[in-house]
Amino acid sequence: MIACILLAGCSEEEKETITVGSKDFAEQYILGNMLTLLIEENTNLAVTYNDNMASHVIFAAITTGVVDVYIDYTGTIYGYYLNNSESKSAEEVYEISARELMENYDLRLLGLLGFNNTFNLAVRQDTAAEFNLRTFSDLARVSSDMVFGGSAEIINRNDGLPNLKILYDMSFKEERIFHNDERYHAIINNEVQVAEVFATDGQIKEYDLVVLEDDKNFFPPYHGVIVIRNEIVERHPELLEVLGKLEGILTDEIMRGMNFRVEVLGESPRDVAEEFLQSNGLIS
Repeated sequence: MIACILLAGCSEEEKETITVGSKDFAEQYILGNMLTLLIEENTNLAVTYNDNMASHVIFAAITTGVVDVYIDYTGTIYGYYLNNSESKSAEEVYEISARELMENYDLRLLGLLGFNNTFNLAVRQDTAAEFNLRTFSDLARVSSDMVFGGSAEIINRNDGLPNLKILYDMSFKEERIFHNDERYHAIINNEVQVAEVFATDGQIKEYDLVVLEDDKNFFPPYHGVIVIRNEIVERHPELLEVLGKLEGILTDEIMRGMNFRVEVLGESPRDVAEEFLQSNGLIS
């Protein structure tokens, strides 16, 4: 019996741990839990889950080996991390991002997950009607009389508000920083008249907001994609098949529905992730 206990203890000690990361909003919590559950169920690896990181923090974490794998967005990789600004097709954004991540950081992009969570701007129905707002260009005409609400990232990033305002000749009366869904409360309460939204946010439907058209195509595609350290793939090639199970199965509608359950209904991100994986036969 003692020998068995000792052997079991040694086996547990030798079990390698992989660290899954996620950013600091509901969709990322769901996706981070999906990665964690898939790896736990389909490999012999132990998993540490490290969440609630801003984009620049999680990218620093994976490039230094603090995080081994996480889900990001092609537009963020292309424009923010790699500092590309030229407008490209979705396929080109992915290909350039994959190549430059491998060449510069030894990071690998896996296949696209299927949803495009692009940045956007939204207004209330009454604001859209009063000022006849359908596009970003429409908004530019009256933006100087409006308060903008969004995350620190969109207000400061080069693929966010600074260059967007240049392209559209847009300026706001004030730009206010909000964390996560606080910006939705702000726009509903008329503390701001324009808010940053993401295409898969559940609150867009909940609050019946008008999402404006990016008529000059400033924002690149933000397709969800798994980023993994190449060193981890070389040691554990089985992860390519395991994580590849997510490729192409997460549509905008599916992602928006799961986000709604977490953001609006208050369900657990892990429970929502687990139910989705089980219903698609990816875990038992």
